[in-house]
Amino acid sequence: MLVLSRQRDESIVIGGDVVITVVDVRGDKVRIGISAPHEVPVHREEVYEAIHAMAEPATVPLRAAS
Repeated sequence: MLVLSRQRDESIVIGGDVVITVVDVRGDKVRIGISAPHEVPVHREEVYEAIHAMAEPATVPLRAAS
């Protein structure tokens, strides 16, 4: 994992078309802004995991043929 330090109003560019900007820092909370092309999905981690959990096919045990 790459760890970078940024101050308010400073940005990080990823792949030339995704820009992450530190919008505000209050105590232990950091607000970030993300600018990305429409075709690049951007989600909080817990939302991303929920989306992928719903998309996984239900696993149903198959009975062995007799």
